[in-house]
Amino acid sequence: MEEGICENIVIHKDIVKKVKEKIPKDDLIYDMAEFFKVFADSTRMKIIYALMEGELCVCDIANIVQTTQSAISHQLRILKQSKLVKYRKEGKVVYYSLDDEHISEIVRKGCEHIEEL
Repeated sequence: MEEGICENIVIHKDIVKKVKEKIPKDDLIYDMAEFFKVFADSTRMKIIYALMEGELCVCDIANIVQTTQSAISHQLRILKQSKLVKYRKEGKVVYYSLDDEHISEIVRKGCEHIEEL
């Protein structure tokens, strides 16, 4: 027998059945995978961290992240499409903020996990 390969098809039928019942449907799993892909970019993570401190305009975010306003606008578009960031206009200035507190929680939990490694 190869290491890590079961000789039997199912050993613990009751556990397998219970787990299968609890696993979310494929559509939800797909949506979650797409959601977490958004966090897989260092520029987007810097933007999220900046917005965890409060509402900011593109030029301020660009200064914090030390990249161009164009690059920030591109990443903000992705964050908006993923419902991680929202915006409001005040005159000609557009201010961005995190969509809700869940985003901060997800980032903090991820950071805690990485720091434990």
